[in-house]
Amino acid sequence: MRYLPVFCLLITALSFAQEQKPSDVPPMYQPPILRDKDDQLTLPTSAAKVSPEMAVITIKGLCDKSASPSPSPCQTVVTRAQFEKLTNALLPNMKPSFQLQVAHAYPDLLEMAQAAGARGVDKTPRCQERLAFARLQILSQELVRQIDEESSQIPDKDIADYYRDHAADYETVTMERIFIPKQQGDSGDKMLRVAEQLRTKAVAGEDFMALQKQAYEAAGMTDVPPNPSLGSIKSANLPQNHASVLSMKPGEVSQILTDPTGHYVYKVNSRQVQTLEQAKNEIHKILQNQRKEQVTRELRRPFTTELNPSYFGSNERSVGSKEPKSK
Repeated sequence: MRYLPVFCLLITALSFAQEQKPSDVPPMYQPPILRDKDDQLTLPTSAAKVSPEMAVITIKGLCDKSASPSPSPCQTVVTRAQFEKLTNALLPNMKPSFQLQVAHAYPDLLEMAQAAGARGVDKTPRCQERLAFARLQILSQELVRQIDEESSQIPDKDIADYYRDHAADYETVTMERIFIPKQQGDSGDKMLRVAEQLRTKAVAGEDFMALQKQAYEAAGMTDVPPNPSLGSIKSANLPQNHASVLSMKPGEVSQILTDPTGHYVYKVNSRQVQTLEQAKNEIHKILQNQRKEQVTRELRRPFTTELNPSYFGSNERSVGSKEPKSK
């Protein structure tokens, strides 16, 4: 039964993989199964010749005795179609390394399950409670998966309409920015005058990197000045009160913008517009998430959960509460 613990770990890892992308978690904190570097591992070329009805797992000496009084020989056969149906149910597009671990663990799991059935374990109150709770979890997970699949069916017209209605979101500008920090104790006049001088030089075409160094020197700062190049940005990448600079023409220098941190001078170098084809995947994700949220809101019925403070403690009274939907 050496593969049984591995299979339990696999199931845990598959659940983890469905809830969170491995790339979002540092490798040292990922379950071991998710650290498998099997990008180069694929099924052998001979796998294509295995028909759906052919056996991919043959377990000799293990069979369901209730199905046949005297099986000869006693064995359990899992066809390719059956195996892929199982792995796809556990995790769509399962990696070959995961499939191999399922194949190794399945006989032990089947043997233990048959032994449990023979002992009536499945009839015990404890097992019944666990099965009932597992059913709730599986149904919830399958509902989420179904909603996700349905929400992913976005017509091209809806994507085109969104692109047209949010055209400004798909226009990017290449910009530079001078940051003139405020000095502690300064009333604002000194550094504002510095900002005005630097803006005049920027309009005259002087290099922004040199101007940024001058800004830090004037403020008496010894830190390495920031790179004035902002690259290609959208309005979401700028402070809300700075977003107006995105409407400038290439080569234009902004007026001085001031906030509690200091003064800013922007220059637009170029403008680019994403085509519909370039923005298609991003818009698809936006619309898919919107539809998922809408369906989820419609499915959730208003209810309020009250926990007995005498049992759970006074700090847990509101746990699990959900406000009724607003009308």
